[in-house]
Amino acid sequence: MSLMPWFGGRGDPFSSDLFDPLGASWPWDAVRRGGDAGGGSRDDATALARTNVDWHENEKEHIFSAEIPGVRKEDVKVEVEDGNVLKISGQKTREEEHKDDAWNRVERSFGSFMRRFRLPENAKAEGIRCTMQDGVLRVVVPKDEDAQKQRNVRSIDIA
Repeated sequence: MSLMPWFGGRGDPFSSDLFDPLGASWPWDAVRRGGDAGGGSRDDATALARTNVDWHENEKEHIFSAEIPGVRKEDVKVEVEDGNVLKISGQKTREEEHKDDAWNRVERSFGSFMRRFRLPENAKAEGIRCTMQDGVLRVVVPKDEDAQKQRNVRSIDIA
């Protein structure tokens, strides 16, 4: 077991992340481009590209929890694409700058973010509910009980 954090679907055949060849895949990509992976010099387009999302499920539903601090719920969009892809996107806007201010350091991220998750066959996209509290977006996707019952698995003998 590795103690290194997982940064996306690349190389994991069981990942639910959709591969984005143009997205910010790894935190050290900024270093290879001449930037600073520790913050401050990342470009706005990829600043929030890796919004942290937890996905767990119970008997009745799938639950997604996305950390998006400093983003108003009016600036967040939750959509279902192609009937089975959950898309969470939005934008965190930069605060108004005052002409007389002298900035010593900028570490907070601003810009657009987007995450996509392929929903399993038992997800019922019509009943999705969303709430947002204390910078955490919670998306609840109910399970379709009929889809679970329809799944017919048959064993095949090996010759």
